[in-house]
Amino acid sequence: MSPSAVAAVRPQPPGGERARRRLALVGGSLGNLVEWYDWFVYASFAVYFADDFFPGSDSTAKLMNTAGIFAVGFLMRPVGGWLLGRAADRRGRKSALTLTVTMMSAAAVLIAVAPTYARAGYLGAGVLLLARLLQGMSIGGEYAASATYLTEASAPNRRGLGSSFQYVSMTCGQLLGLGILIVMQHTLSSAQLHSWGWRVPFLLGAVLAGVVLWLRRRLPETEAFTAETGTADAGGREQDGARGTLRSLWEHRRQALLVMALTLGGTVAYYTYTTYLTKYLIGSAGLAKNTATLVSFTALAVFAAIQPLAGLLSDRIGRRPLLITFALGCTVGTYPLMTALGSASGYWSALGLSLVALVIVTGYTSINAAVKAELFPTRIRALGVALPYALANALFGGTAEYIALWFKNSGHESGFFWYVSGCALVSLVVYVLMPDTRNAALSPEEARTEAPTGAAAAGAVR
Repeated sequence: MSPSAVAAVRPQPPGGERARRRLALVGGSLGNLVEWYDWFVYASFAVYFADDFFPGSDSTAKLMNTAGIFAVGFLMRPVGGWLLGRAADRRGRKSALTLTVTMMSAAAVLIAVAPTYARAGYLGAGVLLLARLLQGMSIGGEYAASATYLTEASAPNRRGLGSSFQYVSMTCGQLLGLGILIVMQHTLSSAQLHSWGWRVPFLLGAVLAGVVLWLRRRLPETEAFTAETGTADAGGREQDGARGTLRSLWEHRRQALLVMALTLGGTVAYYTYTTYLTKYLIGSAGLAKNTATLVSFTALAVFAAIQPLAGLLSDRIGRRPLLITFALGCTVGTYPLMTALGSASGYWSALGLSLVALVIVTGYTSINAAVKAELFPTRIRALGVALPYALANALFGGTAEYIALWFKNSGHESGFFWYVSGCALVSLVVYVLMPDTRNAALSPEEARTEAPTGAAAAGAVR
């Protein structure tokens, strides 16, 4: 059956069902926004608090230390992905989402009150490290829980659109942090920002996380999870006990390896053109901090706005065309784009180049949540997305900024451009060979509506 025919026979959801899906989309996205605000605000304000925790006169070395702690946070993402992914598969997507935001709130408080090197030596850096480890564990579960929740809560023929809001909310979280930074740059002196101003966004993050905790406790559970739970008892204790376990994930190891491979190029490119971009424009292009921050803010605002358009496009033409376009553009375009950005002389030239890069990255970010969720059956979906994605991020996403600064410090900055291109090339091969997952059935109701075949069978309800 053709995709258009499948869409035609699918029953349209009643008004109440559409309202429930909108509530789930809004609630899941707002929580994701705050989670990623707390995660990214560390990178946004690192240029102001690096001096407070690490002694010395080498500014690049100080940034490398803060970037190192940023990268260490990624080491806990596989742990969080395993524990919270298991919780999402066994106890529900909503319960896992509630737990992740609680952990993130606690971590934000720790960073806000961390003592400086002048007051407590390296104890402050230790507090930063502890907080980032806690944040890493939280975000390791957040990505998979929100990806699974947004995908399952969307209409079958709008999963690309629904899942695109994961990166809309992620980017809006980063925009919120950058917006606060821009306001503070215009209202506080540089000395005030370095002294105490950088603590404000972390305190705000803790407060926002408390509000989201209240909101997430009121979200509805997804139909796919409740239906799977309802059929588990009829299927026997053994099936129910295997939900969300490593043993079950091992049975789907091919899909897990596929998640790692398709994440590789996307996560490196994303962190290169988002968290590292501001530092690159300041340290390599020589732009003022205010200008570089404004470039990042504007580019990310456009980036967030085009995510749903790309997600909607994938619902019409499939996931693979967008993934292949991203990987091809990143493979051949990273070196010239980064070289040109390093020579950008002002706001407009830097903004134009940044937008080109982020439009390319959109081919991955807008749909990767749906693709990964569509690869697994319900009983292992959250863990199947969480653990391999977190491992790929720990190895490649979290280290991207550190590797970039290492190349810069060694005098071979262009080596990092080739590194990004190489990672994208690996993912390109995977995208070309993998099946398209657009028509996968995620719930028993979807499986009854259509009989998935071929590529769809990879994610069919089992």
